[in-house]
Amino acid sequence: LLKHQDQDNHEHHMVVLDQTATHTYVAQSGLIGSNAAEGALPTHKTLFTVLSTERNLAEGSNELAIKLESAPVNGVKLVKTYTFKRGDYAIDVKQDVVNTSAAAIKPQLYVQLQRDGSEAKAAEGPAFMGGPVAYTGMAIFNQKGKYQKAEFKGIEEGKVEFEKVDDNGWVAMVQHHFASAWLQNDKVNREFFVQKVGTNLYATGMLFPLGEIAAGQSKSFDAKLFVGPQEENKLKDLAPGLEYTKDYGWTHIMAAPLFWLLDKLHSLIGNWGWAIVALVVLLKAVFFPLNASAYRSMAKMKALNPRIQTMRENLKDDPQKMQQEMLKIYREEKVNPIGGCLPILIQIPVFIALYSVLSSSVEIRNAPWMAWITDLSVKDPFYVLPALMTASTLLQTWLNPTPPDPVQAKMMWIMPLLFSVMFF
Repeated sequence: LLKHQDQDNHEHHMVVLDQTATHTYVAQSGLIGSNAAEGALPTHKTLFTVLSTERNLAEGSNELAIKLESAPVNGVKLVKTYTFKRGDYAIDVKQDVVNTSAAAIKPQLYVQLQRDGSEAKAAEGPAFMGGPVAYTGMAIFNQKGKYQKAEFKGIEEGKVEFEKVDDNGWVAMVQHHFASAWLQNDKVNREFFVQKVGTNLYATGMLFPLGEIAAGQSKSFDAKLFVGPQEENKLKDLAPGLEYTKDYGWTHIMAAPLFWLLDKLHSLIGNWGWAIVALVVLLKAVFFPLNASAYRSMAKMKALNPRIQTMRENLKDDPQKMQQEMLKIYREEKVNPIGGCLPILIQIPVFIALYSVLSSSVEIRNAPWMAWITDLSVKDPFYVLPALMTASTLLQTWLNPTPPDPVQAKMMWIMPLLFSVMFF
């Protein structure tokens, strides 16, 4: 993919489909008979001859068609025409079934994606303490079952469940930031499948009945093969539900609108880093009433601390009376001891969703922010940002009221340091 660099070596482009001694990831298609009596038909293992002489997209041209023809199998040939369009990750794939035999046939056409079960190479991320792990595996979408995952481990264990028949939908292979998918948006009956095809090798695909093709006749079938980045806005235009291959997991209901807002901010600002800053400022503004309430509660608690400490010292031998007196003080001063915590807890899911957006969005991959931050999808090379985060968190701890319990007071200082280690 010419617009995306390899994560480890920026001098090389990102490669999605590949077949080497150590890695297999391919898109395939072919024919099978509707019954054993029809005999073999051209499959993805059949030898094809390239009929097109031009392999390069000419200057000023917007598309390039590559035609391949199979050797005849029992008098049936399969002609594939791949049409590549400039600046487009969706390839038009036309398949012509030519019946040169003396008998009618009723073939079924399959399209499938085959991949080994190894994890995709992801952007450098926090493996320590279980940082976000991007989904690598298969996905099936149709109106009956919606977005359904098929994990490689589940296939091994025979635990994958999905809607197998519908007149719409697509199949995909998903990894961090990138996906491939076979698409067919017409209302055509199809059967979905996943299978293990070898040691650590799996396939997902769709099977389309083509009906009867008389002797000497042919039939065409059109589909699209998408191979590219999970650019959410472009995926939506290609097929219903394809944007779900950008996998936000359980945070999707909040993450999707957050990405929409981030994208709008980027269109205004023109820099993903400053768009992220602007989004966080907007979120903080929205949550300001909650935060103000929390800070007021904390301030009241801080003012009451000396009085509570004195009371605890005086009543340390009578825990029950100590609790009663403490509750009395809270009632008199109209203070809620957990009033500073609840507003923060309400915000946590939103910021988890924002984290999901940032870790999943290919748009910020290789995108610069400022000065030494040249790629927003990898770590700060000089650790300036996590150091600033540590300092600001310790400052917040210092500003907060000291808990009456000495153990809790120590924990208030230890926790920011523990989180800092995780973020580093």
